[in-house]
Amino acid sequence: MVNLVLYSDQIHPATSAIDRRLVDMLKARRAGNRLAYVASGPEPDRSFFQSGQAYYGRSGLDLQLFVDLEEPHSKEEIAALFACDAIHLAGGHTGGFLERLKRSGMIGRLRDWARSGGVLIGVSAGAILMTPTIATDALFIARRPEDITDGDALDLTPFEFFPHLSDDAAYLPALLRYSTHTTRPIVACNDSDGIVVTGGRIECAGNPLWISGGIVRAQGEIALDGFTIARP
Repeated sequence: MVNLVLYSDQIHPATSAIDRRLVDMLKARRAGNRLAYVASGPEPDRSFFQSGQAYYGRSGLDLQLFVDLEEPHSKEEIAALFACDAIHLAGGHTGGFLERLKRSGMIGRLRDWARSGGVLIGVSAGAILMTPTIATDALFIARRPEDITDGDALDLTPFEFFPHLSDDAAYLPALLRYSTHTTRPIVACNDSDGIVVTGGRIECAGNPLWISGGIVRAQGEIALDGFTIARP
């Protein structure tokens, strides 16, 4: 079973509930507190990495390893990445992040690691990448999700994900339209919301919207094979 934490953002105070769930997940697995950070793109000053260190440090977690997908990595460095207790996929440009994962040969390794039980954390773009496709990201670049044909991603969830819902009133109508073109439900989150997936259980933090078949549905109306949906 996969162990996933999907944040819309890590700025809103309400995300502390998701942080606590992440800590509980690591404790339940008898894991340590060492996290790795996979950058979505060039980050020469490591400012987002440093912000992440401060953010996780408040929960007693140690974000200690920085990974730039543009740089070559030795077998020892790859081993160090997957020896961490959790891996954080950063926010940024989702399409560019996906291409870097593919070029580096990392996408298959991450998928296998997550499917074997490794704890994978994603923020915004990083969270979108955990799903079957990055199609929803099209709304951030003035495109239509239903027109995306090359967005295959890590495919670790039975749903698609959309962050920052409240940033633009046009997002929800566009997602409703797109939901008539995909067989998977879409989880749309404001920045205070998130999703935790562990042990076949999908936990909703905050008030994410479940969208399917052109309408917003109650959680009880969503059926996902092998998964139950609940609030934490």
